[in-house]
Amino acid sequence: MTSNALPNVIFIVADQLKATALQMYSEIGVPTPSLERMANEGVMYRHAVTPHALCVPARVSMMTGRYAHSTGARRNETLMPSGQLHAFRIWKELGYTTGLIGKNHCFIEQDDVDLLDVRCEMSHGGLPRSNYKGEIPGIKGMEWVVPREVINEAHSTRNNMPEQSRSFGYAVTDHPIEGYSTAALTIQTKAFIDRFGSPNDDPDRKPFALLLSYPDPHHPLEAPRKYADMIPPESIVTPPQRSDEYTDGTIPTRNRQLHDMLGVSVDDPKHVRNAMAVYMAMTRFVDDAVGEVLDHLDETGLRENTIVVFTADHGDFNGEHDMLGKGGVFYDALTRVPMLVSWPAGGVPCGRVDDSMANTIDLLPTILQLSRVADFSASPDGEDIDELLRPGPRVLHDNDSSVINSESLRRIQGRPLPTATDSPPRSAAFSEYGTGGTALTDEAMHELMDQGHQGRDLLMETLWIREAEGRRRMVRTKDWKFVTDPGSDDLDELYDLNTDPWELTNVANDPANIPVISKMRALLMEWATATEDYDPVPLPTTLGRLVYIESEGRWGTARG
Repeated sequence: MTSNALPNVIFIVADQLKATALQMYSEIGVPTPSLERMANEGVMYRHAVTPHALCVPARVSMMTGRYAHSTGARRNETLMPSGQLHAFRIWKELGYTTGLIGKNHCFIEQDDVDLLDVRCEMSHGGLPRSNYKGEIPGIKGMEWVVPREVINEAHSTRNNMPEQSRSFGYAVTDHPIEGYSTAALTIQTKAFIDRFGSPNDDPDRKPFALLLSYPDPHHPLEAPRKYADMIPPESIVTPPQRSDEYTDGTIPTRNRQLHDMLGVSVDDPKHVRNAMAVYMAMTRFVDDAVGEVLDHLDETGLRENTIVVFTADHGDFNGEHDMLGKGGVFYDALTRVPMLVSWPAGGVPCGRVDDSMANTIDLLPTILQLSRVADFSASPDGEDIDELLRPGPRVLHDNDSSVINSESLRRIQGRPLPTATDSPPRSAAFSEYGTGGTALTDEAMHELMDQGHQGRDLLMETLWIREAEGRRRMVRTKDWKFVTDPGSDDLDELYDLNTDPWELTNVANDPANIPVISKMRALLMEWATATEDYDPVPLPTTLGRLVYIESEGRWGTARG
């Protein structure tokens, strides 16, 4: 199987980076010149959402192009199930050199890990430990460029964080900057490019596909002094608040309970602002890192033949709704993420902003479409019988693979993104949370509080029940957001994003919005129906039953 025509891929994921942390998305964001440069060299998606605002489900969904209710990865404790069709399985089948540098929190089954030619993991506490599910100790394919002892020293504060509040802590430190995860992973990535990148005119060129997964700006909140100095606390623009948001009875129990754990109105405003500034400084650190990767692709002459995408698994409150961190709710702070696609030499337009709705599960089919591995956009017109019976996306790459074929690609529920490809725009995007588990009651929560649990300690004490409770679903358009749990009597949520972009007032109970809710419920029903197959059953490739044609010595149909 030839691979010469295939482009390289660098899939960059930041952890817990909300769209509004970037000035290019919001007035409360900080400048991110490297991501702005990438947007100028590609397409920026203004309204991209995560399919799930929790690390593992979001990452599994990105890698498979499927929603969590289809993959079965619906909690942080249920990682990529064995046998899934995902990006690395496809890339390996196509002959790519594959690599994962940074946070994993996705692949754990040996048959998936074996698909990685290079694996250099690092997470929030530094190098992997054996006592945390989703981190695999050891390396494969490359040694660390930055010495381990430098990495360990640079993560010493994160593993013993100071706490300025019951619900958060932060630090500004002076460790060797090359040891911080964002810098060390960037250095490792440049070494990966040097080792596995080949000039376009090399007849033996083998493309590479790399998942570069930065653990920042996820908590613990720690930034090198260099970046903290770039984002002083007094420069932070605080998001709007509503003083009675959690006391007037208009929001669901889950939202109020989360605020009871993570609310910062009881904290010293100086510490709150300092913590928010550290998160933004970590964001700027990631931005510089992306710039270094782009520069290195230019310097090595590989940019022309490399697709680069950037996004995040989910967001962070960082001051919105009077909270820091995250939890199982659907405010834009947690569900709206930055998303950029860049490949100027491959026909991706430059400097375009797409205002339609998008989802991070759309990135895998977009990459496959741009790489001309498969065409997801072609649809049969009913005139040609063979086309009518085509079960899924049309495979363009010359192969006889059992992994990559029209039938297997039907499993991908995302679709190529508009503007970057010729696919049409979408008017709605969807997200979900929960596995149908029992809800956390106020009585149980107050009992834990009486035992002395509060703040982040209470958050972790109730983590598993909150991850699993209910089956919450969100549909978002440019104008409205609707959140409901069909199996719960908790309040629905509806936000008018034109008049209330910070989602401070739930208007689901306003009779004037009944038509809007009806439309949003219909969108959710269409989505649930379209994605209900856990594993799509094989579709027929002939009009009727095959018969053996003795005169021709073959199986065929009556039409020949």
